[in-house]
Amino acid sequence: MSKRETWISDWNPEDEAFWEEKGKTIARRNLIFSILAEHLGFSIWLIWSIVATKLPAMGFHYTTEQLFQLVALPGLVGSLMRFPYTFAVPIFGGRNWTIVSASLLFIPTILLAHFVTQPDTPYGLMLAVAATAGLGGGNFASSMANISFFYPDRMKGWALGLNAAGGNIGVSTVQLLVPILMGFGIINLYQATPGPGGVFLQNAGLIWLPLIAIAVYGAARYMNNLSNARSTFKDQLAITGRKHTWVMSWLYIGTFGSFIGYSAAFPLLIKTQFPAITVAVAFLGPLVGSVARPFGGLLADKIGGARVTFWNFVAMGVATLGVMYYVDIKSFPGFLAMFLVLFVTTGVGNGSTFRMIPSIFREEKLREAKGSGEAGRAAAVKAAATESAAVIGFVSAIGACGGYLIPRGFGASIAATGGPHLALEVFLTFYLSCIALTWWYYLRRNLFAQLAPTNLAQARV
Repeated sequence: MSKRETWISDWNPEDEAFWEEKGKTIARRNLIFSILAEHLGFSIWLIWSIVATKLPAMGFHYTTEQLFQLVALPGLVGSLMRFPYTFAVPIFGGRNWTIVSASLLFIPTILLAHFVTQPDTPYGLMLAVAATAGLGGGNFASSMANISFFYPDRMKGWALGLNAAGGNIGVSTVQLLVPILMGFGIINLYQATPGPGGVFLQNAGLIWLPLIAIAVYGAARYMNNLSNARSTFKDQLAITGRKHTWVMSWLYIGTFGSFIGYSAAFPLLIKTQFPAITVAVAFLGPLVGSVARPFGGLLADKIGGARVTFWNFVAMGVATLGVMYYVDIKSFPGFLAMFLVLFVTTGVGNGSTFRMIPSIFREEKLREAKGSGEAGRAAAVKAAATESAAVIGFVSAIGACGGYLIPRGFGASIAATGGPHLALEVFLTFYLSCIALTWWYYLRRNLFAQLAPTNLAQARV
């Protein structure tokens, strides 16, 4: 199996000899280039979180609520795109779909570069342009579903955590670099001179073009498709009938939905609530959340995904109360500190919830196959891998709707009450529901009487 081999038919990461001899090298290579493409996808998905803060100074006469809508809409489109992206990997192959999904990122970047130099652009058209950034949001679902096939069950928490963190950190990359690079003039087709304040806002789109080209080449040259990871759309659709698919989707809205929603809204929230503070500090939130994610997966590998998830939601509730308090007294240091804690908990929760999924579906399949011998067990493990990969993508699609709901919630709250307090109260109530669901489905003692002795062991203890 050379790196030039497009399709790999012999893949068994659970076999330790196979894994040590060649499996881990191939898996690592695919992980690296998956992270690169996903990183760019996240950066472009969240690019409007920064661009929207600059539009008024560039001559665009949009209201605060309209600006929040520009920030929110890519989140909605990205969450919807995750459904077809999830199902695409087992149908077309992980390598092939990475090439396609990375190539599609040229669309939102080129459109942004053009229209941000046109202050007379109608708001409806600008909404459509912002919506195309949602293409970047789909990359996560296909990337996570693909990488889950490459790693053995014992390493999925760490591998998926690294893959997700590499993508998530694209949010802090865009929020850190774009404000800096907008101050540099580059030769382009759209505007050779800066706009008001010496800002080249079109750079927010143009800077990604060569990086996208590198990602497309890297996927084509170094990634692989797995033949045994293929399945039909009908086979994958069966996951929608699984109770745990919907429970985990709800929990993931609370973790990843919070991460992507707060990441999108944070710069504009700072600008509206603390006008004297530069939005340049906004990148810190997504950064600490992204870095925390693989450690959430690693911690879940060691002590159990459900335990970590339960207490993490408790911490999210406490941090939300802290944000509400410091917003009320207009203390930016306290507001920033509490929001950074909230971002860390979103990252830890992202890792722990995703670690729960392979454990849940693996143990359920093993329970169903009990008494069918080694052949039945092997078939159950393979079916669980395919099903959990589909669930990971599906759950990520549902969870991503937070990227729309949270910015829209802040925008509506500020429009109605003058501040974000009402929206934060709603988010707090949601976290309380996540605490209750995690305990009810994955921590109750009587759960184990209903399932095989090993069922959910990794998810709970």
